[in-house]
Amino acid sequence: MVLLAFLRYGVPLILFVAGWVLLFAGGDIALEGWALCVGAALALVTWNALFRIGFSGDKERQDEEDARRFLAKHGHWPDEPPPKR
Repeated sequence: MVLLAFLRYGVPLILFVAGWVLLFAGGDIALEGWALCVGAALALVTWNALFRIGFSGDKERQDEEDARRFLAKHGHWPDEPPPKR
């Protein structure tokens, strides 16, 4: 779990900081190095967000399937009270 958190947040943070270090360190390629590192960090963060959004749909589908099984077994939706008999 620690490795996953490092890959999700640590690597983009390292790239972001490295970009700013390159920008302020100067040199011939300071601006290009900054753009490369900051752009890569933003791309990783965006990719991570899109990946997580994609997986949230799988959970919603599973929840819907579980609710339909409950309906078939009990005759009412899980979030509704049982019908009066």
